[in-house]
Amino acid sequence: MTSSQDKGQLIYHGRVFDVYEGEVCFPNGRKSRQSWIDHKPCIAVVPVNDAGKLILIRQYRPATCRVLTEIPAGSIDKGEETPEACAQRELAEEIGFQAKGLVKLFEGYLVPGYSNEYMHFFLAFDLFPLALPPDEDEFIETLEVSFTEAEAMIQTGQIIDAKTALGIVLAAAWLKQRGDRPEG
Repeated sequence: MTSSQDKGQLIYHGRVFDVYEGEVCFPNGRKSRQSWIDHKPCIAVVPVNDAGKLILIRQYRPATCRVLTEIPAGSIDKGEETPEACAQRELAEEIGFQAKGLVKLFEGYLVPGYSNEYMHFFLAFDLFPLALPPDEDEFIETLEVSFTEAEAMIQTGQIIDAKTALGIVLAAAWLKQRGDRPEG
């Protein structure tokens, strides 16, 4: 559902998303009053260093009122920026590296029940130092963990961010299929 397809009224305009409300006509002809979020496309990246460790970030998320452990992510918000360019920018802003190797793992809608937020997932490897200043609302701490540790963090509830869990599972599967996944 996008605002351009539906006759919705703009309820809220924000930096990253807009909220609309209006009458929606479904494929069966029924109509219903709905609210939806029109969100910028975004990216999420699973960075893996030369030692085979994932570089995760910990940051405070006001919507959850807690610090979450996540993979780097962000909105494609720089004009005509490609998902790949956004992934490189977010890596530089959030972990101080960029990647020589970037593999698209998946892309799709995050919460299509009320938002058109569309995320591109990448695996990043062959990292090299290249830092950009973080966004002014970001207070990020990085940590390095093995895939085994990251999967345990998902199982024990230390990682409760769905995009992070999905990104780790996708990256582990891709690396395992290639025979590149370190088990430590």
